[in-house]
Amino acid sequence: MSLIPHTPASSSTHFDLIVVGAGIVGLAHAYVAACRGLKVCVLERDAACVGASIRNFGFVTVTGQAAGDTWRRARRSRQVWDAVAPQAGIEVLHRGLYVRAQRPLARAVLEAFMHTEMGEGCELLEPAEAALRTPSLQLDEAQAVLYSPHDLRVESSTAIGLLARWLAEQHGVVFRFGESVLEVSAPRVRTSLALLHAERVAVCTNNELHGLFADRLVTQDLRLCQLQMLRVMPEAGFRLPGSVMGDLSLVRYHGYSQLPESAPLLAQLQQEEAPSLAHGIHLIAVQSADGSLVVGDSHHYSAAPEPFAKEAVDALILRHLHETLKLKQATVTARWVGTYPSSATRDCLIDAPDDATRLILVTSGTGASTAFGIAEEVFAAW
Repeated sequence: MSLIPHTPASSSTHFDLIVVGAGIVGLAHAYVAACRGLKVCVLERDAACVGASIRNFGFVTVTGQAAGDTWRRARRSRQVWDAVAPQAGIEVLHRGLYVRAQRPLARAVLEAFMHTEMGEGCELLEPAEAALRTPSLQLDEAQAVLYSPHDLRVESSTAIGLLARWLAEQHGVVFRFGESVLEVSAPRVRTSLALLHAERVAVCTNNELHGLFADRLVTQDLRLCQLQMLRVMPEAGFRLPGSVMGDLSLVRYHGYSQLPESAPLLAQLQQEEAPSLAHGIHLIAVQSADGSLVVGDSHHYSAAPEPFAKEAVDALILRHLHETLKLKQATVTARWVGTYPSSATRDCLIDAPDDATRLILVTSGTGASTAFGIAEEVFAAW
């Protein structure tokens, strides 16, 4: 399916809002603006959205997000996805999250999590009970399984294009693909092809840290994070009941890792899983409509990540997959890398270069999970 939405022919160069970037963060701002009755134009330098927004799990993750703003934004974004997906023809492939605790110290983290407000509605299952619900999980030596009903999954490689098409056809959003933005000086926006005007501009350029407003971004201590992911075809009939994570996720996702109980688990994993921690690996496995699994991921940080995937990293990810799922077959059918901006101090950057301009970057790899909530906050405060 083409990722370029059909946009009705328009010669207009004047808009209420121009959004720079057609990834999920940009589309979320276009959606919120259109719902407010604004005339919106989205500019995207590529001929289609091919960046981080289609190179991920499509996993709208609520459970495990950092307490506070990120968790709250994720909860709201999940509600918006639930409402928008059927209207845009986006299939919700599965719901729910299963976090398998292999170590006693991992169970302790999950028990602590259940006592937080973020554990509301979740269940901590004993292995025997979890086996009845999740026969695809390897539970022979597991200590417990956290089940959360709060998470959902779409196919990101097609969902972004379908969302853009729906915004164009049903909300009148104008899309201009293959058009780089050279300068933003609201109300003027100069592109490689035209001079446009808008009362407001939302710049959502993801990992373009050295382009628009580079002078402001350079002070934010940002770097790029590159991840590796795989598509794996299991045996016919294999089914996951929801998204799956494991022990390594409990020392990475801040909703767990910021609990005091995570420190002993991290110490144990540093002894037992040092190579995986060194590559920033934690297991996420989700399933697509064709039965294939999207599996990952790793995290390598740099000002300019090399564009080369490492076989050793993929091997570690696949080992964790086989240790977690009862797979008879696991044929790798695709491999890719993705890149997003990262900050050690915040999950999201919202900056105001001037009254008419907002610069919005998700700096934690949680764009699919939080973008709609962020966009609503941006407009509520603008």
